[in-house]
Amino acid sequence: MVATIEQIIGKINPKLYASNGDELLKKYGSADKIPAEEVKPNAVKYSEKGGIIQLDSGGVEAKHVLGYNASSETLEPIYFFILDLMKDDFGLDVEKLIDNFSSSPGSGHFSEMNQKATIMQQQGSKLMVDINMILRSVLNIVYDLKEFKIRLQTYDDLKDKNKKDAALLSLKQIWMDKVDINKGNSSIKAMALGQAGFQTLIDAFLVAKNQDDVKKIDLNDRVKRILIPRIAEFNTWVQHSENELRKRYEIERNYLKSQVNSLKLYSRWAKPQLRAAQQLEMKEGGRDPALVKSFNTIILELSLLGKSKLDVKNSALAGDLPSDLKNLNQKRNYYSCVLVDFRFVGIPQKISQQQHYVFGGKAVVSFKAYALNEDEIKKINEELDKSDVGDVLRFLEGSTTESLGQLQKDIDFFLQEKEEIIEKPKTGSNPFLALIGYYNESGKQEKKPEIKQAGEIVVTKDNWVESYSLRPLVAERAKNAAFDLFNIYKKAHGMPSYI
Repeated sequence: MVATIEQIIGKINPKLYASNGDELLKKYGSADKIPAEEVKPNAVKYSEKGGIIQLDSGGVEAKHVLGYNASSETLEPIYFFILDLMKDDFGLDVEKLIDNFSSSPGSGHFSEMNQKATIMQQQGSKLMVDINMILRSVLNIVYDLKEFKIRLQTYDDLKDKNKKDAALLSLKQIWMDKVDINKGNSSIKAMALGQAGFQTLIDAFLVAKNQDDVKKIDLNDRVKRILIPRIAEFNTWVQHSENELRKRYEIERNYLKSQVNSLKLYSRWAKPQLRAAQQLEMKEGGRDPALVKSFNTIILELSLLGKSKLDVKNSALAGDLPSDLKNLNQKRNYYSCVLVDFRFVGIPQKISQQQHYVFGGKAVVSFKAYALNEDEIKKINEELDKSDVGDVLRFLEGSTTESLGQLQKDIDFFLQEKEEIIEKPKTGSNPFLALIGYYNESGKQEKKPEIKQAGEIVVTKDNWVESYSLRPLVAERAKNAAFDLFNIYKKAHGMPSYI
């Protein structure tokens, strides 16, 4: 069972928005451990004493419900009238949190939506196959570049006096194993290990650096005649192999950049397909009596959250808050929130010669008031992302963003690689400043950017001012806004109300 928005809010603040909050806190110990599905939600509950609104768990709930039943009417006019009312007339910042639908399996709407979803799924799956192929290619290129880097390091060490001898021996081993071995029985290793009289050939090859060194070594003439051309061939190979290896290294780097860009492009193409496929998925109807298998019915569920931030300074100047709070240093903002839930049970009817449906039926709209702070709203969004409600493109993110994140250091290393430039000391520099390392570049400490790890949002308890001044005020305003939205629409359309 997927938790509703009201249950998620009740989990975040069980003291105010869960009628069984005390039981759940006693059972689980903290709000974070409470399963949202076990919450019995409620909106703001208040009591009024001497014209002053107070939050009261045993008071009246700020909740209003409108019901409208007409087979010839559709949900769109109701939805957009209330949406425009919230945004334009009440100045609320409105966000859509829920957008679900369920069709009875025997309806034509069910079949057509399934066909559209299947097409989107097939297109998305094809792109995912391409994405996985490119990702595998990126992985192979990174490993190849690492091998090239190790090989090129040997050539770089050849230019260092302290590392030259070791690098030269390493290259000679590579040359004997990769190049000279192709000569078969006439290779240095084959002759030294398999033919009499050439036992010193390998050692002599490793010791000699040029033809003059060969002539100085105490060897028989037959070994020298074989060794001189091999040394010349090796020296030529060292020069040309380095150039070719560096060219190949640059080509692979450019290819890596191309593949990474292709991966990002394919991911961008796949996102709309997978998003559309998910949006076309139906919510499981379960045992809802409105969905009968052979009937032609549909259930639509929509939730809007409208919020208005409390301006503490202006409220204090207007007398809604104590005047001492006009210079209050807030640690977080507070919002008057109205949650509007739409539930529509209708009969889908296809318009002739068009691909669209119209829905006539029964609409139930509820208005609930909440007083929420900034941390609680962030926590609501975090909980939605964890639930099936906000499970959008998680698999795509896992196969691209997370996979690239594991390789990001290697990719950045190769794509952003630059040659080190060693600057010579400037002439005319101050010797006394040099003594304290003023001109020493290595002495400078670069500030590394702090790496912030994303963690779960923690909702801290209200302080005295928030609990007794800010939250009651936004609760009162939310209560009034919820009732005004309910009352205006009811009077404008003559709809009956019930709770």
